[in-house]
Amino acid sequence: MPDTTSALGSPAARREGPAKVTGAARYAAEHTPEGCAYAWPVPAGVARGEVTAVDDTAARALPGVVTVLTHLNAPRLAEPDDATLGVLQNARVPHRGWYVALVVADSLEAAREGAAAVRVTYAEEPHDVTLTADHCDAYVPEDTDGTSGEHVRGDADAAYARADARVDVTYRVPPLHNHPMEPHAATAHWEDDRLTVYDSSQGAGTVRDVLAGLFELPKDQVTVVSEHVGGGFGSKGTPRPHVVLAVMASRVTGRPVKLVLHRRELAAVVGHRSPTVQRVRLAAEADGTLTSVVHEVTSHTSRIKEFVETAAAVTRVMYPSPHGRTTHRVLPLDVPSPSWMRAPGEAPGMYALESAMDELAETLGIDPVELRLRNDTQREPDSSRPFSSRHLAECLREGARRFDWSGRDPRPRSRAEGPVMVGSGVAAATYPVNVAPSRASAHAAPDGSFVVRVNATDIGTGARTVLAQVAADALGVPVDRVRTEVGNSDLPTAPLAGGSSGTASWGWAVHEACTRLAADLADRRGQVPSSGLDATADTAGRADADSAYARHAFGAHFAEVGVDTVTGEVRVRRLLGVYAAGRILNSRTARSQFIGGMTMGLGMALTEGSTLDPAFGDFVERDLAGYHVPAHADVPAIEAHWIDEDDPHLNPMGSKGIGEIGIVGTAAAIGNAVHHATGARQRELPITPDRVLAGGG
Repeated sequence: MPDTTSALGSPAARREGPAKVTGAARYAAEHTPEGCAYAWPVPAGVARGEVTAVDDTAARALPGVVTVLTHLNAPRLAEPDDATLGVLQNARVPHRGWYVALVVADSLEAAREGAAAVRVTYAEEPHDVTLTADHCDAYVPEDTDGTSGEHVRGDADAAYARADARVDVTYRVPPLHNHPMEPHAATAHWEDDRLTVYDSSQGAGTVRDVLAGLFELPKDQVTVVSEHVGGGFGSKGTPRPHVVLAVMASRVTGRPVKLVLHRRELAAVVGHRSPTVQRVRLAAEADGTLTSVVHEVTSHTSRIKEFVETAAAVTRVMYPSPHGRTTHRVLPLDVPSPSWMRAPGEAPGMYALESAMDELAETLGIDPVELRLRNDTQREPDSSRPFSSRHLAECLREGARRFDWSGRDPRPRSRAEGPVMVGSGVAAATYPVNVAPSRASAHAAPDGSFVVRVNATDIGTGARTVLAQVAADALGVPVDRVRTEVGNSDLPTAPLAGGSSGTASWGWAVHEACTRLAADLADRRGQVPSSGLDATADTAGRADADSAYARHAFGAHFAEVGVDTVTGEVRVRRLLGVYAAGRILNSRTARSQFIGGMTMGLGMALTEGSTLDPAFGDFVERDLAGYHVPAHADVPAIEAHWIDEDDPHLNPMGSKGIGEIGIVGTAAAIGNAVHHATGARQRELPITPDRVLAGGG
């Protein structure tokens, strides 16, 4: 009998790895149909106003330029649900960088030259891009999804006033940018009334549906392919303007058109993590038991689209208290529209909450790990629902053991190596279990091989490989007999890759289809007709059904840093993460995801940050020279481990999402370690040398 017991959980190598390292994997910009033209957009040069004139005479006269599109001659779109996609539809400029023209040419060089030759005149208006917590235009958004708005229990202010110990602190996280390795790109091709698009997207099905609506086409006349995607981190979760512009240009010219965004333009048009100002007030009894928790968040959004960075959502999950209030306020400004970035809400929110918990531990004189253990709970504080599984305490204890936390001198500035002060810190982490309905099909061939088809998107997480493992486990066959087809909207409908929900959603449908196929094969005693056998599954009504349980993954982060008191430089020496994330389906890809998230959290803590120029309304750090993602030299040896969880309330695999929880607590652990090293609290990210030398605050 074949060995299938190791199909799930085994460290299977990513199937597309050889194709990627040899260049055989083709990304959106690497599809070049015959007669392909190239497009280059023209961004607005003002922060707010209207286009009053466009002079494209010089651009059209350049050799190779095919056409110039503006709001005066571009195809009309149906009204989009997402206003950021309504490009070239009117003269309004809602923020600097908004696209006001598009040049299409025979070559990329001609398109760039043509774009530089377009002259745009504006009626400029006063603008405001500065986020402040007390801005009079900030408001509490309608709580349509259960995560935004305000949640109240008890009387938080009265409980705070009478508490034995109190902490009242404000934390700031700047705008952050996704910066995937592969910039946003699309190649669009009309053939009669049929549209084919190659797009760098986290969800080909979503792009198809949106394009069909915008261009008023039946969905079956649109095919979107996102076979290989070089990262997204949320910025490719829904269609972005580049794909709409490429489709417009192709329709006007009658030719395939390719559009690849320059990295310097990503900050203005594909979303960013909204900056947050977060006030946290914690009240506790002398033994550390929390009695009141208040978390108030203010973030910005654009004037054309509301997006709420739900940073207080983690506080509704983590620690119980009889009194609490969590509030989100959003401030419309003349800024590019923010959007999802890895662990939206959770990453900045946990930085504030877990930093405040560290400050409370210091106030009480209680070990930071012990304080978190004393406030553990088996019920979600806001909803009172029992957790389907919560092994945060086990993560904290196992992490403390592996990190040798007991050998730590709790006194700040207690360990020095010449001018370098050494400190260690801890933070907890959580991320919700998300799952959505999906369809999948499974095919058995007479030669004993199998094909699983689902419109999943592999954004570098190893989805192809893990889904093959899920299928092999359900079929009872070796993994190498299963092939997966993903990343095409013509495949069975599936949700996008986002919210750490992909494998749980797609895998559920794959497991069900393969289970049915296995039963059919058993009835036939393994005999497969020449045409093969097929089975399908649709998890609608079950994957999206309400649950009596609160379902979350949990984790604990530990960090050791060295802080140079002469230069202010912070170096992370050790990072350790221990997670409770259900059943781990592939130990190799899981470890990679955990470590990737922790590395991104390191960047959030120390190097990544963006600012909006109040005079010009533009992001100052617009490329990787100004926006510093961690380089190899910044990243120490990182350890990621996990607790085995058996949770029957999730999906047939018993898995939780792992793509985002790695980032969630890392910045707080590093910040807490910096405080332990220096005695100074850093309440604004990133923790740069100038802030260290200034003493924090």
